[in-house]
Amino acid sequence: MSIPDFEKLGAFYLGKIYDRQQQRLLEDLLLYDSKDLTTHGLCVGMTGSGKTGLCIGLLEEAAIDGIPSIIIDPKGDMGNLMLTFPELKAENFLPWIDPDEAARKGFSPVQYAAKTADLWRKGLEQWGQKPSRISMFRNAADVIVFTPGSQAGVPISVLNSLAAPALELTRDADALRDRVLTAVSGLLSLLGIAADPIKSREHILISNLLHQSWSQHQSLDIAGLIRAIQSPPFHRIGVFDLESFFPEKERLSLAMQLNNLLASPGFGAWLEGESLEIGKMLYTAKGRPQISIFSIAHLSDSERMFFVTLLLNEVIGWMRSQPGTTSLRAILYMDEIFGYFPPTAVPPSKLPMLTLLKQARAYGLGVLLATQNPVDLDYKGLANTGTWFIGRLQTERDKERVLDGLEGASTASGHGFIRSEMDAVLSSLGKRVFLMHNVHDAQPSIFQTRWALSYLRGPLTREQIQRLMQPKKDALTPPKSPMAGFPIPAPDQSMDEERTTAGQSPVLPSKVEEAFLPVSGALGPQDRLVYRPALLGQARLHFISAREKIDKWSSLSLLSPLSRDEEFTWEEATEYIDHDVMMTASGDPTSVYAALPELATKAASYTAWKSDLKNYLYRRKKLTLLKSPLLRQISKPGESENDFRSRLAQIAREKRDLEKEKLRRKYTPKLERVQERLRKARLRVSREQSQYGQQKIQTAISLGATVLGALFGRKVASTGNIGRATTTMRGLGRSAREKQDIARARQDVRVLQEKMMAMEADFKEELTAIQENLNPELLDLVESQISPRKSDISLAPIKLIWTPWRMGPEGLAEPIFAE
Repeated sequence: MSIPDFEKLGAFYLGKIYDRQQQRLLEDLLLYDSKDLTTHGLCVGMTGSGKTGLCIGLLEEAAIDGIPSIIIDPKGDMGNLMLTFPELKAENFLPWIDPDEAARKGFSPVQYAAKTADLWRKGLEQWGQKPSRISMFRNAADVIVFTPGSQAGVPISVLNSLAAPALELTRDADALRDRVLTAVSGLLSLLGIAADPIKSREHILISNLLHQSWSQHQSLDIAGLIRAIQSPPFHRIGVFDLESFFPEKERLSLAMQLNNLLASPGFGAWLEGESLEIGKMLYTAKGRPQISIFSIAHLSDSERMFFVTLLLNEVIGWMRSQPGTTSLRAILYMDEIFGYFPPTAVPPSKLPMLTLLKQARAYGLGVLLATQNPVDLDYKGLANTGTWFIGRLQTERDKERVLDGLEGASTASGHGFIRSEMDAVLSSLGKRVFLMHNVHDAQPSIFQTRWALSYLRGPLTREQIQRLMQPKKDALTPPKSPMAGFPIPAPDQSMDEERTTAGQSPVLPSKVEEAFLPVSGALGPQDRLVYRPALLGQARLHFISAREKIDKWSSLSLLSPLSRDEEFTWEEATEYIDHDVMMTASGDPTSVYAALPELATKAASYTAWKSDLKNYLYRRKKLTLLKSPLLRQISKPGESENDFRSRLAQIAREKRDLEKEKLRRKYTPKLERVQERLRKARLRVSREQSQYGQQKIQTAISLGATVLGALFGRKVASTGNIGRATTTMRGLGRSAREKQDIARARQDVRVLQEKMMAMEADFKEELTAIQENLNPELLDLVESQISPRKSDISLAPIKLIWTPWRMGPEGLAEPIFAE
């Protein structure tokens, strides 16, 4: 089966060239090189210009090419990427059409759905796209709609902590300062505080708190930030003591504002859902590219600003943890940038957006921005944007602003710019017709956008998003409970017989250290706090393998319940890898304690448990790494399969681009030689046909004279007639030879055409093989396990840990401690 001309590796099929003078569509395809988007893009057009359709088409093409996207959707349009119906049946469209629009056009919903399905079928056919291309898009990437602050789509947890950024960012003083500034500005905007980073005490105080915490690579949750505001870990800010700069009473007021936000009934939605980890937003757990749509139409202006700022900061943090690349790694798209990147004001979102526009290219992250309000853009900030898609504009003022921006972008890239010509072009653009000004091309292109694979029905309601996302939400695996491994007794199980003296822990051997896990839950009026015993083992493991080039030390803590009725084992322990278990030196004086097993009162037991732990760790704790034999890559210690496949996807894309370039260099000279021979062969056919035509005329004249002379001459066999007959026979012979020459020339053309077709088929076959072999989802991964070096296993003394449980009046115990 032949491959359409637009199905090329690394090329996005956006439409066809449009002849502005003749107002007609040409057959020349507009194919956009994916690598060009690493210099970012801007799409400008009024409502009805086709701007959203163009951007959705570009994102569809990116997904087909295996490139993931993060989409910020302030209007609710981008959920249309989920409305893909390969069968193009009316019943597919029926749930999503607007009944009011159908009624206005005089149709019932069923009739309108049928007309819409027919419209989509014809539209795709017109642009050379088969329904199977919709399936190709659906199979290429997952699409998921996140709704921060709402349960309509997949909820996203954005405020459970002010997590410390990656080490790469904390080591960059300027980057850390920018991250702190934007994070604090976004948080204060959520509180309704328009804080100036230079003049605002609130901004300066919280910035100092975050900077100190993050510099030490420690995270703060909102509750921790509230406590830190009340009792900061420093006594001076600048040259002023803390009380002079920001008195305690006024700090308490700020802490109360944060506390009120945390305690408000609607705030819980911000604390639930998937964690905001960009790597997981770009790829599924199996390494499949993902289109993550963050729908924020339901949020207030301050909430939108806060979330957009937070998301952009997370993208920057992720970006800086990636290796550099020249290939397009991912796309960040914002559907309407109005208010987030203004020319003079400096909202919290502006600084991280500027950072991305300046730095993302080196990491292969393409930023694509869209707006229908050209006046509200900082064109100085957009001067280095490489591709401009400009559609129909509303006012002369809009056009002038766009021309200013284009002129700045052309100057920055060293290209010429003739304002009057560009003005004339912009004034003549119609619906779905765009000017593409790409600094990587010799001249601008005017094109009409192709038909979208997705059904463009307009903004989705929260109810529609909920309907689309419910299967995704049902499939999400709930996080593992931090109390895994700790048995919960049946309701009728009483601990009275196990109780020791209230407020006093049992007596332990002198060399055994005890500690307490902090209480993380509240007690009801009839509840009792009960401490149950567990053992804590802490170890340092050394994984080393010369073959895999691994030399990794890992810290590990294991917390395992200590039951009076069962033999102790480390098998069911809860693991804490590479971080400490939070503990306190004393427990609640009003609590009661479960009785200790007899073995726990003997010092020798702890020595034996320590020995058991060392054997257990050597036997069971393997460092499992994943390997890709094809790409000769191995996962890093601690790297998940999701992250490894994400990394492989980029390596595969870079390798694919290199292989594609090698293939191009291999075939281009061959194809050019055959094309040149074909051109000459066709010229020869034309020349032979011309000569044959002339010879036919000459022969006809000679033949006519001979016939006429024979019929009307005085003598049939006169010398003149015999000479003319001889000449005519020679002419007939030449004509026959000319016909043979034409036949041979045409045969040469056919042979060359077949040779070219065979070469093109070989070229496409090799391209397809490259694509299939380097598909990150289909790459075979094998496990490589490394045991810890036993002689290097270092163990701390085993500790007895008291874990807090809530005992209700009905006798049911519930753990109230966290990781």
